[in-house]
Amino acid sequence: MAYNLLKGKRGIIFGALDEKSIAWKTALSAHAEGATFVLTNAPIAMRMGQIKELAEQTGSQIIPADATSVEELDNLVAQAQEILGGKLDFVLHSIGMSVNVRKGRAYTDEKYDFTAKGWDVSALSFHKVMQSLYKADAMNEWGSIVALTYMAAQRVFPDYNDMADNKAYLESVARSFGYFFGKEKNVRVNTISQSPTPTTAGQGVKGFDGFISYAEKMSPLGNASAQDCADYTMTLFSDLTRKVTMQNLFHDGGFSNTGVSQEVIEKF
Repeated sequence: MAYNLLKGKRGIIFGALDEKSIAWKTALSAHAEGATFVLTNAPIAMRMGQIKELAEQTGSQIIPADATSVEELDNLVAQAQEILGGKLDFVLHSIGMSVNVRKGRAYTDEKYDFTAKGWDVSALSFHKVMQSLYKADAMNEWGSIVALTYMAAQRVFPDYNDMADNKAYLESVARSFGYFFGKEKNVRVNTISQSPTPTTAGQGVKGFDGFISYAEKMSPLGNASAQDCADYTMTLFSDLTRKVTMQNLFHDGGFSNTGVSQEVIEKF
């Protein structure tokens, strides 16, 4: 059911790869809620995914951009405003990648060139995106910027590897840049700490099926799906959450506040 929460609003959605991705579901929900937006991803990710299908479904244009390149982000922000006909109301940062994870390197045996690349893509890119938006004065007042994170930023999940460090940095950037965006532009910046979700990227993490099944048994409401996350994101993009900023918002069925569940006790 749509509520016209985003009627007349304009935005950028980063990271839609295929129909499993949270960014993909968010784009469909934003379209249903009346928003217009541009889609963007790195050229290599676009070749791997089906973003053109999403663009057709939502009547959106695609602007390829490497989120680690300030020049390409500046161009993206300028083009988006030109295509959409004005300043932006929302931005979704749904980007994450660890070369160490992809190459099967343990956290105790990182290759630091890989670490730096993953940090740039997964975390520093969020600062770069916001800096481009900020310097261009591209956000409308009471706009909303959201990035996706995971609870490994606060607690140890051994196989999540250096992505945990990346997410911790990402959340810090949201708070720090959120202060300046709020104080000077009345723009909100938040992160959503989502349940483990079977996206194409997430399934590349060793033991990911174990993450999901454990979280499902621990969470009173069960895991939040990609669609659940998209629905939650709609509220953060809408005018209903104007005074919510600099928050890391747990969207995990109660996992983050559960010490142990009866299901886990019975299993062990």
